[in-house]
Amino acid sequence: MTFGFAPSAATSINSSTESASRLARMLEPAEWAAAEIPLLRNPREVVSGLHTRHRPTPATAVVAVLDHEERLTASASFTRRPAPADGWEFRNVLLAHLRRVIPHDLRRRTPVRTAVLLYCRDGDERWTEEDGAWMWGLRDACTLHGLRCGAYITLTRGGWQVLGEGRGGRYPGSGSRPTPLGDVPSELGLLTPRTAGGAAEPLRRTAAR
Repeated sequence: MTFGFAPSAATSINSSTESASRLARMLEPAEWAAAEIPLLRNPREVVSGLHTRHRPTPATAVVAVLDHEERLTASASFTRRPAPADGWEFRNVLLAHLRRVIPHDLRRRTPVRTAVLLYCRDGDERWTEEDGAWMWGLRDACTLHGLRCGAYITLTRGGWQVLGEGRGGRYPGSGSRPTPLGDVPSELGLLTPRTAGGAAEPLRRTAAR
C-alpha cells in the first residue's frame, strides 16, 4: 500500500497565476520596437567597451548609464540567479545596482541619461522569454530611476545583437577575449573601473564611473 498527496486545486491555480504574471512582465520584440527606444550611434564601441571592462560570461548582466554624448557615466555587472525569468525580479536587481553606482534623475522633467543593458547568455541571437523579461525590467527600472530606457543587447557565442533593431556583429562574443582598454576606440576606454560596495549577496559586481 502506498500513500501520497495529490496536488490541491489551490496549488495548481497559484502556479498558473504565477506563470501568467511572469508572462505579463515581459516585452516581445514588436512591443520593444514600438517603444521607440533611442538608437545607439555606435553600438559596437559600447559593446566592446563594456565587454573589456566587465568580461561577462554566460548569465552575466551589465547595466550601463550613458550621457547625452553616449559617454559612459557608470556601469555595474552581476550574475543572474538560476530562477524562472521574471521581469519584476530583473527590475529590482537592475534598480539596486543603478542606485549603487549613480544618483537618480527623478527631479528632471526629461531624462538626460540613458541606461543600456548587455546580457551574456547561452543560445543564439534569437529572442527568448528571458530576453523579454530583461526588457521589461530595464524599462521599469529606468522609469523608477529617472533615466531614459536604452538598448538591450545580447552577447552569445555568435556575437552581439541589439534586439529590436537588427544590428549586431560577430565580435565580441561570449567566448571572446577582452580587448585591452587602450585599444578600445572610444571614451569608454578612458574610464577606470572600480568595485561597487554595499553588496550583501554573493554576486560578482563591478562598477565604473
